[in-house]
Amino acid sequence: MVRPVHAPNHPEQKPDSFSPDSRQAWIRLVIALVIGSIGGVGMWAIVVMIPAVQAEFAATRGAVSLAFTLMMFGFGLGGVIAGKITDRFGIVPAMAISIAFLGVANTLAGLSTQLWQFIAAYFLIGLGTSATFAPLMAEASHWFERYRGLAVTIVASGNYFAGTMWPPIVNWGMQSIGWRHTHIGIGLVCVGLMTILVLVLRAQMGDAQAHDHANAPPPRVDLKLSTNTLTVLLSIASISCCVAMAMPQVHIVAYCGDLGYGVARGAEMLSLMMACGIVSRIGSGFLADKIGGIRTLLVGSLAQGFALVFYLFFDSLASLYLISAMFGLFQGGIVPSYAIIVREAMPASEAATRVGIVIFASVFGMSFGGWVSGVIFDASGSYGAAFANGVAWNALNIGIVVLLLIRSRMGSVKSGPSFAT
Repeated sequence: MVRPVHAPNHPEQKPDSFSPDSRQAWIRLVIALVIGSIGGVGMWAIVVMIPAVQAEFAATRGAVSLAFTLMMFGFGLGGVIAGKITDRFGIVPAMAISIAFLGVANTLAGLSTQLWQFIAAYFLIGLGTSATFAPLMAEASHWFERYRGLAVTIVASGNYFAGTMWPPIVNWGMQSIGWRHTHIGIGLVCVGLMTILVLVLRAQMGDAQAHDHANAPPPRVDLKLSTNTLTVLLSIASISCCVAMAMPQVHIVAYCGDLGYGVARGAEMLSLMMACGIVSRIGSGFLADKIGGIRTLLVGSLAQGFALVFYLFFDSLASLYLISAMFGLFQGGIVPSYAIIVREAMPASEAATRVGIVIFASVFGMSFGGWVSGVIFDASGSYGAAFANGVAWNALNIGIVVLLLIRSRMGSVKSGPSFAT
């Protein structure tokens, strides 16, 4: 007889037991969103501070940009580590470690006397920021069944909210007290506010249930694949879609400069793209609750490829604004779809680790995509070939997602299948 995965320990729940999709679940979700919006500062502060830090250390732009690269690597690696901690001990200990890293690392960045120290501090900031994304998405997926897709995408939107609210605050801090004291201030704010919020979240979850997934809904999609095989396929798909995604996000500003429109116009397009991404993320959650994570990912991937093709044929100022908005609306829900698929097809006890691995792959895809697009531009003298390269990687992503969709249609939907590892 096959043993069900994550069946409740006791058939009869206590009256005060947590129930998915309940009012308590929504309260937890709001707290998680605010935590993600505050802790996500690590991904955006460096973007604002690069010119000031460059002047301080008399360094090249590329040398200072290495801080962003190391931060992203720490963000990806930390997602796997924090995910493992979440699966083993719960989200509260993972968030406590995240808070400590954000406080200490931002202080070290503010006190750094050499560029290498600043860069090393940003690697630690990336590690701290990581717990506010992948592990938090995975944890939120345990609180919902009917609205799981919406919940995951709302938590994922914390990253975009951080990108909306933090840059003006950081810029104001730099103008008022300098980039060093601004870093220290960021560390104090993260420690103070996030500690309060995590304590509230812990109280909402209860001491005994802080890392108990007994009430988490079980997997409901059987792809007839081991969890390791599915993780590999999702990671390759994640790399592919993010290589394609990186071309407009990383190079739209430079592209507008080359076309003679000015970098300010490119920055506006990037902001428009990210704002539309918030709408896309939440909208994809509604869609996932209706048609499932795999189909939602396929819709997003097809739409992203569609938008990339438009970049190949239109380059007027008005068309680039329109295409950038369209690209944001299409791509924002892609990355959270992977977390939804993990929870639909894998046991709750390892969801945070698996989501962390797939998000790490997406970070690698974004980093590689931004770099290879620049290499292709240097070799060809235009961004046309770089956009075409993005379309090709996007096609690989679509192929993998179609394969998963076929397997999901071949297999029967079960409430608690057994999974090989």
